[in-house]
Amino acid sequence: MEKLGRFVVRLRWPVVIAALVFMAVAGAVGGGVADSLSNGGFLDPNAESTLASDLLEDGFGVSDPAVILVVSAPGGSVDDPAVAADGIALTQVLAAEEGVTAASSYWTLGSPPPLRSFRGDRALVFASIEGDQGEVLDHSAAISDEYRGSFGSLEVLVGGVGPLFSEVQATVEADLARAELIAFPLTAVLLIVVFGSLVAASLPLAMGGLAIVGSLLILQVLTGFTEVSIFALNLTTALGLGLAIDYSLFIVSRFREQLGRGDQTGDAVVATVRTAGRTVLFSAATVAVSLAAMIIFKLAFLRSFGYAGIAVVLMAAIGAVVVLPAILAILGSRVEKGRVRKARQSAVEDGVWHRVATFVMRRPIPIATAALLFLVVLGLPFLGVNLGQSDDRMLSTTSNARTTGDVMRAEFSAFESAPVDVIFPGLADTSEADALAVTLSRLDGVARVDGPTGSYIAGFNVISGGPAYGRFTADAGMFFSAIPSVEPNGPEAEALVDEIRSLDVGRTLLVGGTSAFLHDTKASLLGDLPWTLGVIAVVTFVLLFLMFGSVVVPAKALVLNVLSLSATFGALVWVFQEGHFADLLGVTATGSLEITMPILMFCIAFGLSMDYEVFLLSRIKEEHDLGADNVASVARGLERTGRIVTAAAVLIAVVFLAFATSEVSFMKMFGVGMTLAVLVDAFVVRATLVPAFMRLAGNANWWAPRWMKRIYNRFGISEVTE
Repeated sequence: MEKLGRFVVRLRWPVVIAALVFMAVAGAVGGGVADSLSNGGFLDPNAESTLASDLLEDGFGVSDPAVILVVSAPGGSVDDPAVAADGIALTQVLAAEEGVTAASSYWTLGSPPPLRSFRGDRALVFASIEGDQGEVLDHSAAISDEYRGSFGSLEVLVGGVGPLFSEVQATVEADLARAELIAFPLTAVLLIVVFGSLVAASLPLAMGGLAIVGSLLILQVLTGFTEVSIFALNLTTALGLGLAIDYSLFIVSRFREQLGRGDQTGDAVVATVRTAGRTVLFSAATVAVSLAAMIIFKLAFLRSFGYAGIAVVLMAAIGAVVVLPAILAILGSRVEKGRVRKARQSAVEDGVWHRVATFVMRRPIPIATAALLFLVVLGLPFLGVNLGQSDDRMLSTTSNARTTGDVMRAEFSAFESAPVDVIFPGLADTSEADALAVTLSRLDGVARVDGPTGSYIAGFNVISGGPAYGRFTADAGMFFSAIPSVEPNGPEAEALVDEIRSLDVGRTLLVGGTSAFLHDTKASLLGDLPWTLGVIAVVTFVLLFLMFGSVVVPAKALVLNVLSLSATFGALVWVFQEGHFADLLGVTATGSLEITMPILMFCIAFGLSMDYEVFLLSRIKEEHDLGADNVASVARGLERTGRIVTAAAVLIAVVFLAFATSEVSFMKMFGVGMTLAVLVDAFVVRATLVPAFMRLAGNANWWAPRWMKRIYNRFGISEVTE
């Protein structure tokens, strides 16, 4: 690291010029990455539900309805001859649309009661869309715009999974732009307050820009090799700015500290890179490990955040230990230019955080007990977490897809938009198909079954098969569409999937559809989760050991971070699952949390927690290695980093809080949850629990078995300034 520091000082101008050129190229090439990103990635490619979906499309040429029209007959009944004629015409026109593989409706299917509203003034029309998820969304958006409004005597609402996710995508992109407009100015103001000078405050923003545009370039390259979700852009912006601020705060603060000790500019840069730069690299490694662990998951959605996270950490670290030191080497003492407030100079023993640490270490047991009780109470609701998938209620009540969904839930008896697909490969006997349809229609939670021989309700054939039912038969076999009478994203629907899969009908069957996707996604994520957590824990433990030469410090860090995050997740369950303050936040509680969000937030928040942990402990260990006793080293270390960690936490909390303004509930949950996680970690864990536990452990903080000490002496690092 000292060689790197000297290299940067010697070639400071070429380094800065190269960084500027890189940013221009990265912005030009990566700026349009959104057009290359995927709208999907939520399915396990090896799950039974995915295989069933593929077989439906490849073997039968059909897919689940992507677009649903809720058609109203103002002042009349959907069974009026004129209304029925318009309904049939609407279905035929929709079927002729480009990209529509099939369309059916209440009128073309023989008027089954579940397709008519309770009052008889509304009916449903369905359309399946060909293509991959991106093409389905594009076609759905076009259909939604074209058909929403009126058709003849009918009034039309448009919903379904296609229009829903098309609207979600557009909303998220608008939310991202708004979040950036909020976060950047507020962050700039806070940086000026923290640094006290305009020049110093501009440096973290510049490094944030480098991290973001560099990450966009990397994502653009990755899209040529693998699927990357468009939602990864949110992480790129938030984490790129946040980590750049964290690392820049640490580097610039250390540089100013070295100048304050009387170092010349070049020497101050070298010392900064050797000490703070090394800490930044180890901190970046711990964050990268937490984010890279998401690549273990089979869902491209989560893997995308792993790719984006690694890219962001890499660019933020390069900016902090290479580009920023080069800029500091050019600026020297001019880093204080544009000072807006007088710098406070105080001895390390007189600072606020030194007094906080001393206060805590005089009363470690009662303070630690109070802090632990606070975290435990906050985390208790997490014991009742119910993981599910988001539906149209993730959007505001005024959105088009949400309006349609609310009407369907309130006025129709079944969930027509989310059928359970039951496929019997090789089935060709219509009498056997009739028996299977009867069996399926008698299951609890099934409102109706459509199949090759007609429609069935409660074991009875209510509509005989005809041309409209020809889509259920192909060379690949036969399939049935079981319309659930229970919430498709609820536990009853998952139980229905299990029951269908366990049927003893003497044939192989595949089950797909919304409820099966939820069931299989849960199984996939929960199956991969232990491996992910294991990788994070083991690699983080090893990195912290190499940093500090102790087994106590890493173990304590892992336990406290998990406890802190449990408290955050408990608060999210209380708010977003149970509905407390839901009206204030503008969200609709559905009784579950989006299944991918806790996993995503855990990996990100755990990495950031370790980020602050490394910053704090590196200075504590530096003081300890210089000869200070346990109490003095903790107090001095907290004083050296307390202001930095607090400022970094507040700044990144502002960034995440900007995302809480999103109109999509799971993005709002992400923003609120990450803000809470960062603030709890900085103000509860770092300010109270860390000094309390280090005081209680005493010299045992730095204990490790002899054989591990030998490893540390060979491969570990030291923060001591020579």
